[in-house]
Amino acid sequence: MLLLLAMCVTLVTVPPAAADPVGECTADRGAVVAVDFGPFAGKVERGCDTTPTTGYELLREAGFTTEGTQHDGPAFICRIGHGSGTRYPTETQESCVLTPPATAYWSYWIASPGQNTWSYSQYGAMDRKPKDGDVDAWVFGGTDAGGSTGKPDFTPDEVRAGGGTGTPGPGGPPTVPAGEIDTEAAAAWAGSALKDGERVVDDGATDYPLTTEAAYALAADGAGRALDKVTAYLAAHTDAYAYPSGGDQAPDAPAAARLALLAEVTDADPRDFGGHDLIAALLYNVCAAGPESGGATPGCTAKGDFRNAAYGDGQALAVLALLRAGAVPPAAAVARLSQLQCDDGGFTSILIRPGENCDGDLATTGLATLALRKTGSQDAAVARARTYLRKAQAKNGSFPGYTGATTGSVHATAYAAQALRALGDTAYADAAVSWLSREQLAGGGFGFEEGATDPALYATAPAVLAGAGTDLARLTAKEPGPTGPPATAPPTTAPPYPPGEGPDLKKGVAYLTSATSLRQGQYYTAGTGSSRADFGLTIDGAYALTATGLNNGKLRGIVDFLDKGGKDGEGRTLRDWTGAGTKYALGGSLGKAALLARAVGRDPRSFGGDDLVAALDKAVCAGPSEAPDRSCAARGAYTYAPSVFAQSLAVMAQLRADEKAAAREPIAYLESLQHSSGAWPSLIPATGDSDVDSTAIAAMALDLAGGEKADKAVDKALTWIAGKQLADGGFPGAAGDSVNSAALAVQGLSLDAKRYASEIAGARKFLAGQQNSDGGFNVDREGQRGSDLRASTQAVSGATGISFGTLERDLTGTAPQPAPSASTPLIVTPEESTGAISATGTGGFGGGALASTGVQLGALIGCAALLVGAGWRVVVTTRRRAPAGGRSGGATGGPARGAAGGRSRGATGGRI
Repeated sequence: MLLLLAMCVTLVTVPPAAADPVGECTADRGAVVAVDFGPFAGKVERGCDTTPTTGYELLREAGFTTEGTQHDGPAFICRIGHGSGTRYPTETQESCVLTPPATAYWSYWIASPGQNTWSYSQYGAMDRKPKDGDVDAWVFGGTDAGGSTGKPDFTPDEVRAGGGTGTPGPGGPPTVPAGEIDTEAAAAWAGSALKDGERVVDDGATDYPLTTEAAYALAADGAGRALDKVTAYLAAHTDAYAYPSGGDQAPDAPAAARLALLAEVTDADPRDFGGHDLIAALLYNVCAAGPESGGATPGCTAKGDFRNAAYGDGQALAVLALLRAGAVPPAAAVARLSQLQCDDGGFTSILIRPGENCDGDLATTGLATLALRKTGSQDAAVARARTYLRKAQAKNGSFPGYTGATTGSVHATAYAAQALRALGDTAYADAAVSWLSREQLAGGGFGFEEGATDPALYATAPAVLAGAGTDLARLTAKEPGPTGPPATAPPTTAPPYPPGEGPDLKKGVAYLTSATSLRQGQYYTAGTGSSRADFGLTIDGAYALTATGLNNGKLRGIVDFLDKGGKDGEGRTLRDWTGAGTKYALGGSLGKAALLARAVGRDPRSFGGDDLVAALDKAVCAGPSEAPDRSCAARGAYTYAPSVFAQSLAVMAQLRADEKAAAREPIAYLESLQHSSGAWPSLIPATGDSDVDSTAIAAMALDLAGGEKADKAVDKALTWIAGKQLADGGFPGAAGDSVNSAALAVQGLSLDAKRYASEIAGARKFLAGQQNSDGGFNVDREGQRGSDLRASTQAVSGATGISFGTLERDLTGTAPQPAPSASTPLIVTPEESTGAISATGTGGFGGGALASTGVQLGALIGCAALLVGAGWRVVVTTRRRAPAGGRSGGATGGPARGAAGGRSRGATGGRI
């Protein structure tokens, strides 16, 4: 038994590296991490890493040990120890078999140089990339979804290197070769993106914001007639763009501001543009209060918002438009913009309220700085923003697009350059323009990120202004010079996104099934370099392939792997993930797997070696469990089902297996969780929040259940979902303007597609806008750029509009996947081999102890029995923004609920 216990602990424990002394780090060299062992009668321990790479490595390099969970692996930090000391919580305090509860786990907090308040990390530790001068903290306890509770009791300055050295001043400007942007070629590219020379068309509809961006680019280069044509078109369509709810309603503030700025740039009258006084409309529609007043006006998040501003850049544009027109912006509106400034001087792109997490965005900071500088009354805020911008500039002159990014962003660099030039920091601005000049593409345009090959208007327009030495606070249309051939021929590439309605599903499927994404055509891993299968994510990918029918061969490969007992690089099978046949059976996981089996024509009563239907029936709770057993939340819940997602998928699995009687109590429990608004919460037990994702999946489950009560609940849910749609077509989720939420909203609203046709079209257009050139999708509109597997599986599946309740694909006649080549390790199933697994090959994917010894579920159950100690803790979830590479509950992402992964949320998109 002792030998088995030692082996179990070894599987999930990560030892420390040789620690760097804290004294080796300084205010501008290395990063510091502090771990508070106070809840375990200890003290705050500090450590340092002089060359930080990730938050996870920072812990190890600082001399701490970590231990993960049996279910999630070492990526989810369950215990932390210091040096050779005890790791906490101990085995008697927390079993670390499954994911710990949200009330008792290691939460992850971060602070940048100059910040003396903590922010709840938006990224898992394997995805967070600390910078010099950063400080991280780990605290045991709990926090709410917004990170407003559970903060460390100490300040960042109290644990920084040297005991808190304050904010290091920015160094000098980068030393880079001189470079100039070919603004004429860039403006020509922008002009070539206009249909009929007057508007940008995307998915068959005019994209008005991008049309204004093209106009600004033309104005910076003095394209007279072309600019006149665009301006005339926008003036004629002011109602459609700025007044989507009608001319007698409040305008869309960013749209009204953009049009007013265009009028000011072209020497037109913003008080009479398109038949509207845009200045009066902005002045009149400033929010008197936010939701906390109990009687907030729609489109208001706080006092001082311009109605429907939506984001920080919308607030800044409106202030700037008023100032350029000679009007005095309301003091509340200016104050609201200044409230978006974080402790480090940057401005967040989100219209946050006091106390909420503030993460500086460089593009928003540049624009807000221009606006506040023009007010003449915000010198302190402008000075702090200036310091923030100068410190954020990389040695090559670029600026990152988001916190933790290691490469430059054209969009962020362009706005930062504009602001720095306006502030008189010419050398910094010139260095930024030099970097931009090296990113200009052959056709004249610019891509979003460093090294991008596809041009985009959203990046090109601000780059033109930066290259011309101007900005939106000073831009005026120059008189055109003599007509002549352009310096560079207009590009022949297509617009940034593929034509047609919604995202390109073929490209999306190609991304999901690529060799770099889908390991040996059989499963997705828990993170870069890991050989551990992420079974939940793998089933999400199978759902996407089932919905599209675009690669049945790859779908067959995944299904065979799951069904025939295929083992990952650690020797784990589907059974190890579902817990079927054990006392730790996870109802949501059982439902998710059973639903896939039914959808692809396999027998869920014999899938992966288990009768998933019988196991699911057995997992229905007769009532709430008594402490310390937290397996059941209520009568009709499923064992260890942490979310509405888990409940809903399990309900659909039972219904599709014709287990209507067994599903009766779970359906009733699901119905009981619906709020009077029509929304569902995200967690079980309910926490009082209202969640688009959960509401959509619950609506799909009840639509399948049918009946008068269920039908009314579905109608109410869809009305609520439609009302949450944002101006850009997206929907709010844990990650902001979320791809996951938009995709699930499409699926939910498609239950009544005729009624919600316009909302569905807007959401699909939003999804198309978040698709990258590799076919994958970003996590959200404002966050880290780059394709994310979890978001991509949900985007591809959701864009089809097919409910999980009706998802079906016939694999009859589909050939099995060919065997892996000799250059890759072999994954065998019990049906294919009677011996131990021998895995060899390239890429470090060889297996580890489980794969090489053939250890099976019995050993893991033995580990569970030895480690469980104080009973079971219900798995709950915190849904937060997550970056590319595996977000919610995977090995490399999620909301700071462990070293590298967040919580297992539910059923799709990384939720189970």
